Amino acid sequence: MTNPLAGLFKARQKEAARRDLFTRSMRRCGEYLAAQGDASTARQVRVAQAIGVLATSLDGPSADPFDALLKVGERALEAGDDHALALALDIAEASTRLRQRSKGAWRLHALALDRLGRDSEALTSYDRHLALLQNTDPAPEIVRRISTLRRRRACLDAAVALFPGAEAPRLDRPAAALAPELAAFVRTQIDRHGTADAKVRRLTQLYGGYRRLTERDALPLSSVGRTAPLGVTGLRGLLAGRSVCVVADGEALARGGPGAEIDAYDVVVHCDDFRIDAPVTGTRTDIHALSLRGATPWEGPAWGRRADVRLVFGDPAGPWRRAVRQRLVAGAQDHVGDASLRRPLTDPALLGESGWDPSTTTAFTVLRLLDFLDVSSRLDLIGPGLPGRLRPEEAEWVRTRAVHADDSETRIALR
Repeated sequence: MTNPLAGLFKARQKEAARRDLFTRSMRRCGEYLAAQGDASTARQVRVAQAIGVLATSLDGPSADPFDALLKVGERALEAGDDHALALALDIAEASTRLRQRSKGAWRLHALALDRLGRDSEALTSYDRHLALLQNTDPAPEIVRRISTLRRRRACLDAAVALFPGAEAPRLDRPAAALAPELAAFVRTQIDRHGTADAKVRRLTQLYGGYRRLTERDALPLSSVGRTAPLGVTGLRGLLAGRSVCVVADGEALARGGPGAEIDAYDVVVHCDDFRIDAPVTGTRTDIHALSLRGATPWEGPAWGRRADVRLVFGDPAGPWRRAVRQRLVAGAQDHVGDASLRRPLTDPALLGESGWDPSTTTAFTVLRLLDFLDVSSRLDLIGPGLPGRLRPEEAEWVRTRAVHADDSETRIALR
C-alpha cells in the first residue's frame, strides 16, 4: 500500500534543500560584498545591485528567485576579477543543482570555469548546455569556444608527446598554473636539444599555437572600431625593408631637436606616455609601444592618442587581456599587437631569452623585438638619455651591438 505521506515528505525535503541552496548563495554574496570594502568599480556596483534584487526576491511569497540568482552570476562574470569569478562559479553551481535542465545555468557554469582556466570542466559544461539547447544555431560562439578548447588541448598533448621521457607539466591544471610550467618545459627542451632539433622546432610551433588559441579572443574588435589584431608575421611584413627608429624621449633628445630627422624614417616608434613636439620628436607615431605596470593595469587612462599600430607588453595574460579590452579607444589605432607579441623577451615561441628583469623598459623591449625580427633596412635608437634612459644591462646590450653612435649618443644605430 502506498504511503500517502511519502510524496509530501519528499516534497518538503526538496523544498528544504532548495531553500538551503538559496541561503548559502546569499551568504556567499554577503562574503563577496564584505571583501570589496569601500573601493568599487562600476561593474562591482552592478554586482551589488543584482545581489540586492536577489535578496528582495527571496522575501516575496510567490516570486521565483532563480532568475535573480542567475543575474548575480552573470554580473559577477562581467566584473571579471578573481573574487567575482569565484562568486560566479558558486552561483552557477547552485543554479545547476536547483535546475539541472536549465540552459542558462549550465552556460553560466561553463563560462565561469572557462574564465578560471579550468578547460576540461568547462568543456563538460559547454557540452551539457548545447545538449539542452538541442539546436546549436543560436550559440555559434559556444561552438567556436568548444573547438578552441579542444584544439588547445590537442596542442598540449602533442607537445608533451614529443619528449615522452621528459618531466612534463600536469595538463589537467588550471591555465594560470599550467602556463609557467609549460613555458619552463619548452625552455628546458630548447636548452637541452638546441633550436636546430626538429622536435624542438615542432615544440615551439605547438607552444605558439597553444598561446594564440589561449588568447585569441583577447581583442573584442566590435568594441574598438576598425582595430584588427597584428601578430608576429604581420609585424614582420610591416617592417620588411623599411627604416625604423625607436624614440626614447630622453633629455638628450630635447637638447638635440632632431624632429625632422625622425620624420624621415619609414617607421617611427614612440614609447609609453610619449609627447609630440614637432621640432623635437617629429610629428608621426607609426607604432606606439607601451608596457603595463602595477597590479591593476586596466585602470589606467585610455589609449586615445593616435597611432597606426599599438603594441601592448604585459604579463600575466589575464590583466593584459583586461587592459586591452578596457583601455583601447575606437579609431585610435588600426592594429593592435596580439598575444604573440605580449611578452616577446621571455616567450619561448618568440625570443625566449632568460635573465631579463620583468620590468624591462619599453624602449628596450621593442628595440630587442625589432632587432630579433631582423627585417628592417635600418634600426636606430634615438634619445636614450635621462629621463628615458635604459637600464644598465639594457644599455650594455645596445652598446655591444651598435654599429654606430654619434658623439652625444643621441642616436645609436643597430643596422
